Amino acid sequence: MRVILLTAAAALAASCARAQTATAAASPPPPCSDAVFHEFDFWLGEWDVYGPKGKLAGANSIRREEYGCLLTEHWVNTGGQTGQSYNFVDLATGKWRQVWVSAGATIDYSGGLNDKGAMVLEGNIGYGAGQAGNGAKFRGTWTPNADGTVTQHFQ
Repeated sequence: MRVILLTAAAALAASCARAQTATAAASPPPPCSDAVFHEFDFWLGEWDVYGPKGKLAGANSIRREEYGCLLTEHWVNTGGQTGQSYNFVDLATGKWRQVWVSAGATIDYSGGLNDKGAMVLEGNIGYGAGQAGNGAKFRGTWTPNADGTVTQHFQ
């Protein structure tokens, strides 16, 4: 009985090895490798963030995760307050979407690149949990600059 089990196990292992070889030869491209998934790559990196008057506002870390399907943002302002966002191509719409969460607000907006190469997202911002009516329309624009910096503008 022992010999039969080993023989069956060896045959199974051999067939799995052949299947893996055939699969490897015809493997599909990595997930999220299409050009649309790289449209926001100009924002990737570790950033010191300055306000309009040149004063340091905080630090932002933007990283690619989940095989390039997700950009995560980790924000810390100079006072120690934090916020995070998930940025991804919504597969149902083909648009970029950002969901931001901090202690004081949530933002959910979507969009894409404009004709000048800036990422423009539009949606809603909400303030104060459980307080209906404390939201407003919100728009964010991320513009890559020639010197490698990025200008963020919110309205």
